[in-house]
Amino acid sequence: MSEQVRAMWMRGGTSKGGFFLADDLPADTAARDALLLRAYGSPDLRQIDGMGGADPLTSKVAVVSRSTRADADVDYLFL
Repeated sequence: MSEQVRAMWMRGGTSKGGFFLADDLPADTAARDALLLRAYGSPDLRQIDGMGGADPLTSKVAVVSRSTRADADVDYLFL
């Protein structure tokens, strides 16, 4: 993977995952999803070549952005 994207790895309870800023990711959803899958180690089922842990509990992704809504500060996309 030649692209570099800022991310923060966070853990809470039994889950953990990467948090990404929406502005740092491609606007096109297919390109965004492809980049995130590569970051997590897909297509290897064990995700040994990425951040993923080969389990839904350890392969979560959050995309965060400043909200455009007046009643919210943050928009959060959980993938």
